Amino acid sequence: MTNQYRHIPVLLAECLEYLKLETKHTFVDATLGGAGHSLEAAKLLGREGTLIGIDQDDMALEAAGLKLGTMPEADRPNIELLHGNFGDMDELLLSAEIPGVDAFLFDLGVSSPQLDVPSRGFSFKENGPLDMRMDPGKQTLTAEEIVNTFNAADLSRIIRANSDEKWASRIAEFIVRERQKEPITQTDQLVEIIKAAIPASARRAGGHPAKRTFQALRIEVNGELDVLRRGLDAAIRWLNPGGRIAVISYHSLEDRIVKDTFARFADRCTCPPDLPLCVCGKKPILKIVTRKPVLPTEGEIAGNPRARSAKLRVAERL
Repeated sequence: MTNQYRHIPVLLAECLEYLKLETKHTFVDATLGGAGHSLEAAKLLGREGTLIGIDQDDMALEAAGLKLGTMPEADRPNIELLHGNFGDMDELLLSAEIPGVDAFLFDLGVSSPQLDVPSRGFSFKENGPLDMRMDPGKQTLTAEEIVNTFNAADLSRIIRANSDEKWASRIAEFIVRERQKEPITQTDQLVEIIKAAIPASARRAGGHPAKRTFQALRIEVNGELDVLRRGLDAAIRWLNPGGRIAVISYHSLEDRIVKDTFARFADRCTCPPDLPLCVCGKKPILKIVTRKPVLPTEGEIAGNPRARSAKLRVAERL
C-alpha cells in the first residue's frame, strides 16, 4: 500500500526558510501525508529535537513512518506519529505530553496519493465509489449519501458555498433528476451529470467542469472548513513565544480563513477607530510574517502541477 504513496512536498524550501527550525525545537506537522516536508524538517531538528506528525489517513502514517525511519538514528529527532484530525489538536498534543510547540505546518487539501487511488472517490478523473472520506474508520457521511439524499436546495447551497460554482443550482437540479432514475454511486456517473448540467460554452473554460463540485462535496463530507478554524485556533494557543505557524492553502475559501484567523490574533484591539491610543488592553498575539501569500515558482509548478494554486501564509507568536 505504501508504495502507492507518492508525495511531492509543495513550497518545501519556502516552508523551511520561514519556520526557522533549530535543534531542540518541537515541530508539529499537522498534515503529515507522506512526510515530504517532515523528512527535511527532521534533519534540521537533530537528535535533541521533537517531531510530531498528525494524519487521519492510516496509509499516510505508514508511509511517513517508513520514510522517517530511513534517517540515521544518530541524527533522528524524537518522532511521534499520531492518528487523528488536526481539528482535535488539543487532545492530540495533550496525549503527546509536550509543554509547547516551536513550529506548526499545515499543508491543506487532499494529498496526491489520495487523489490517485480511485477507491477513495476523490478524483473526477478516475472512476470509483463516491466516498471522499479522509478517515473512513471514523466517518460515516459519504459523498454518495449527500448526492442521493440531500434535497436540491441543500445540494445547491453546499456546492456554491464550498466552491463558488456559478452553476450550483443547475447541477443540484440535474443530480436530483438523475438519481430518481438510478442511485448515483460512482464518480463517473456524477461527472457525466455535472457535464450535462453545465452549458457547453461554460465547460470550455476554467478547467475540468467537475472540479468545483467534487471540491465542494469533499469539504462537506469532511467538515474541512470548521476543522481548519479549530485547528488554527488550537495551534496558535500551543505556540511558544517566537514560534511560527505556516499554512499552505489551495483554494480561496481556505486562504480566506487562514488570512482572517491570522488577522484576528494580530489585531485584537476593540477600541473605536477614532481613539488616539488603545485602552481596551487586548494585546496582539501574532505577528503576520507574510503580508502577501508566498506562491510557488514557475519551475516548481512545471515539476508539480498540483502546486499551481498553493498559497503559503506565515505568522509568529509574540
